[in-house]
Amino acid sequence: MAAIHKLAARSVFTAGIGKHADGGNLYLIVKPTGASWVFRYTAPSGRQREMGLGPCLRDTQAAAGASLTRARKAAGKAREVLDAGGDPLEVRRVEREAAKAADEAAKAEKQRDRATLARVAREYHERVIEPTKTAKHGAQWIASLENHVPPAIWHKPIADVSAPELLDWLISLQAKVPETASRIRQRLEVVFDDAEFRGVSAGNPARALRRKLTEASKRRERGHFAALDWQAVPAFMADLRGREAIAARALEFAILTAARTGEVIGAAWDEFDLDAAKWVVPASRMKAGEEHEVPLSERAVEIVRAMRAIRHPEQRHVFRSPQSHERPLSNMGMLTLLRRMGRADETTVHGLARASFSTWANETGAARPDVIEACLAHREADLVRRAYSRAKFAAERRALLDAWARYCAGEQPATAEVIEFKRGSA
Repeated sequence: MAAIHKLAARSVFTAGIGKHADGGNLYLIVKPTGASWVFRYTAPSGRQREMGLGPCLRDTQAAAGASLTRARKAAGKAREVLDAGGDPLEVRRVEREAAKAADEAAKAEKQRDRATLARVAREYHERVIEPTKTAKHGAQWIASLENHVPPAIWHKPIADVSAPELLDWLISLQAKVPETASRIRQRLEVVFDDAEFRGVSAGNPARALRRKLTEASKRRERGHFAALDWQAVPAFMADLRGREAIAARALEFAILTAARTGEVIGAAWDEFDLDAAKWVVPASRMKAGEEHEVPLSERAVEIVRAMRAIRHPEQRHVFRSPQSHERPLSNMGMLTLLRRMGRADETTVHGLARASFSTWANETGAARPDVIEACLAHREADLVRRAYSRAKFAAERRALLDAWARYCAGEQPATAEVIEFKRGSA
């Protein structure tokens, strides 16, 4: 060992300018600007190389001794690499690159953990939404995400949020408040789009949900809507008629006409002939794409006349938005009313206006099935309508809806008595 370790702490401390060998290819290089350690060796390739082992601290003899110990340890590791057939400089390069990569990965991981969906969405809101939208819209934009996105997703790193977990939650939200679910999905899509552009997220799971949510919506439309038991409808209607909101009149009108939500809130004044007690919904607003004539009961006519009495001169829709006479009632208006009445867990607007009527009519034998289907504007009744006298068919529909209105008002027993029409030649 003495042949290798030639230097001592004192000799390192007092060494003058020049090269001083410690043995085993370790040298102390002293220059006017400072001192350092180098390890000179012949690489396996035959190339002569020199590897720096750091500065030599010589403020005190103790510091010089500690520096010598560190240099000998580094030189020892370099010799082990050479003995194993490696190149110390190449090994150190690889180790440094690996350490750098690990450090960058750790920083990225820390940044990823900080880049939660909540942080990214709020940053995007501050940078893009606030400067371009009104204060009210901007506040609603971020509030809709903060109030509806589940905490487990909202505070999750955005890079880890998957399409399936978004879909499961949004399908559930869509079943309750479809319009809100649609807006939230759109807002999440732009957030993920921006995150993907900035390298915070590797993809946009919200974009992938468009088709899946549409498929779920179609399945729901074909399925069964929660509906109030038809025997409970008269009591519900009594409660409803005691409420003065426009949404209350719209819901009552929807129930009396067995109409869809979109047909009711889109109803325009020029579609009504109140003297003839009928409402003609144009084909452009019907699901089946065909004009639909709806016979109006006495109470349904009263509702339209009451809406006309408070009509604004520029109001186009019968049931207008409470916020503006220029817009129709929102498709959330009647659902919100059901919630206020504490009935949203029992029925949907669609189920109450259509399924309850259909069940009542079928179970009580109030009319022939094709007449019931015609009142619901189902296409199955088209052939019957063509083969049967239009006047008689229309009379049966009017009689059925009049009987339904009387039942809703509690004026007749559960078993309806509807005029029976015999088939005749057209």
